[in-house]
Amino acid sequence: MVEMMKAVIVRAPGDFGLEDVPIPVTPSGGLLLRVIACGLCGSDLRTLRSGHRRVTFPWIIGHEICGTVVETGDHYRGPWRKADVLAVAPLAYCGACDFCLDARYELCDNYREIAQAWPGGFAEYIAIPEECVRLGTIRTIPDGLDPAFAAITEPISSCVHAQEKGHVGLGDTVVIIGAGPIGCIHTSLARARGASRVYLIDILAERLRLCEPFGPDATIDASRDDPVSEVRRLTAGKGADVVVTATPAPIAPVQAVEMARKGGRILLFGGLPVDQSRPGVDMNTVHYNGLFLIGTTTLAPRHQRLALDLVASGRIPAERLVTHRLPLSEFRDGVSLAMEGKALKVVFFP
Repeated sequence: MVEMMKAVIVRAPGDFGLEDVPIPVTPSGGLLLRVIACGLCGSDLRTLRSGHRRVTFPWIIGHEICGTVVETGDHYRGPWRKADVLAVAPLAYCGACDFCLDARYELCDNYREIAQAWPGGFAEYIAIPEECVRLGTIRTIPDGLDPAFAAITEPISSCVHAQEKGHVGLGDTVVIIGAGPIGCIHTSLARARGASRVYLIDILAERLRLCEPFGPDATIDASRDDPVSEVRRLTAGKGADVVVTATPAPIAPVQAVEMARKGGRILLFGGLPVDQSRPGVDMNTVHYNGLFLIGTTTLAPRHQRLALDLVASGRIPAERLVTHRLPLSEFRDGVSLAMEGKALKVVFFP
């Protein structure tokens, strides 16, 4: 008799819900996890709204995962054992491209992801393939760490990578455009790295209120005030040392260039819609002001390790990020909260 589990099945954009499906078979060289917690990501929302080029429906999404090992495969050779509690970020690197051979895994040419190449974590159980065991992003969580916080270390890892690449550090004035969960993470991380001033921009007043516990020095409501003028005012006309675009709004990189200080670094963190990915950035400003435009995405294993340490130590206040904890049966309600900007991180518990 086939054992069944509950999982969120996405059948088409806008068509998703909880269904009974077979528990996955444990991969020969992999693991079977009982999912404890799975976080809802902005990319999940985009997939639910309009699909994803790497996802073929029907499918199980969800890639911010914490779970307990319940079974290992017949040919499993990994370090984890039954009852270990693991934080699972989705990436599996190829190990063979130039970047992997140089240990620059975040640039892997052929990486694959859980929830795209393999079914994801909005389910009671998830199969972890051998590829993720061998060359993936999996770590045992620190003792006592809340599984919900361990699950959301995946987006934190990507932010760690971005600020590492942008050399955010002591004395910097940092501006973050976008006050969603990623903007909040960047705010806390900039503080942890020694930034002296952090300003947060959004067009939604409610989002800015949600972000106040993360302690920005000022928030700018871009629906009311010109953000470039406000940043210039707050910095005595100089502009920001670092600007992070933490939103898919095409105007963000345009404004970032205009509000950056001479020699400033612009971290292009938020991807843009495909049909709006060529905004009107003034390249003369980039040229004459000596600006650095830095593209950044994904993560390497070292970034996940640092993210777990930052959360476990409290330097990233995950308890403020996770605003809603819901059973998987309330998945649609959680999605609505996130889409309406009424939540930061929503974490589901199967």
